[in-house]
Amino acid sequence: MEIKEILDLIIESISTPISYIFNPKKRLYILYLCSALILAFYVYKRDRIRSTLIRYLFPKKVWLSQSAFVDYAMIFLNSFVKLLLVVPYLIYGLYIAFYTNEYLFDYFGTPAFTLTAMQTVVGYTIVFTLVSDFMSYLVHYLMHKIPFLWEFHKTHHSATTLNPVTQYRIHPVELLINNARSILVFGVLTGLFDYLSNHQVHKLVFLGVNVLSFGFLLFGANLRHSHVKLRYWSFLEYIFISPVQHQIHHSNNPKFFNKNMGSMFALWDWLFGTLALSKTAKNIEFGLGEEDEQYSSFWKNIYMPFYNIFMSVKMFLKRIFNL
Repeated sequence: MEIKEILDLIIESISTPISYIFNPKKRLYILYLCSALILAFYVYKRDRIRSTLIRYLFPKKVWLSQSAFVDYAMIFLNSFVKLLLVVPYLIYGLYIAFYTNEYLFDYFGTPAFTLTAMQTVVGYTIVFTLVSDFMSYLVHYLMHKIPFLWEFHKTHHSATTLNPVTQYRIHPVELLINNARSILVFGVLTGLFDYLSNHQVHKLVFLGVNVLSFGFLLFGANLRHSHVKLRYWSFLEYIFISPVQHQIHHSNNPKFFNKNMGSMFALWDWLFGTLALSKTAKNIEFGLGEEDEQYSSFWKNIYMPFYNIFMSVKMFLKRIFNL
């Protein structure tokens, strides 16, 4: 790669996060931010907060904290990583779709029934939302349960204050894993519905904005990573993860470790015993607890996972070979 290409890539990686406010597929889309402000105003009135609205929405200890600046740096780093290592391989989602369709045709022949274009779009939207969210839960669960993966996922949980940009505070290794999951789900389901519809819907339509995802992002998704305590009714928190439930997930209280790992739906947490309702937690503090200092800077968040893995392997080898 030539120097000019590298410079172009750096410039694009800087501009990409800024473009998120104009992209309805991104959580920082301006409409989602505006809806989050409206919901935050509701919480401000509901809880009768004594400070001014501006101080409540934008406290310096949250937006100008050391943790927040790690968030801001991480979103630009991951934009660079995504442009360099993810975007060139998104085409593989279409390859997976093609080979999935070919396999189904070779194995089952022409489908006994054919979905209409409308049935395809509606069915795909529902199935994709459910499957994608379940796979997100599963990968997230493994991130917490497998020590090797947890070392990288710690970067996200090392945030001691939460703001909407914290969503993008993930280690580049986790970024690659999450995008591999997304490409696989997209490819398999697109191939399946392409087969069932007998190619009536152009594959680019499957890349469009998911209306269910749009609704989820519109209804306070940005408050999940924030100090705003937006709760749902208890019965609803068995179905959908509320902002406070996700804040519980970030708690440094061992009681709530490995809880509320769902992305959109709380159903998976309910089914697998990892659900915690908003009413079960008060005075939530965020971070890793005793390990916070190890992840207090941007560079520590990048290299600590590798250092910890190296030290774990070293200790393992010492025990095996009595070194």
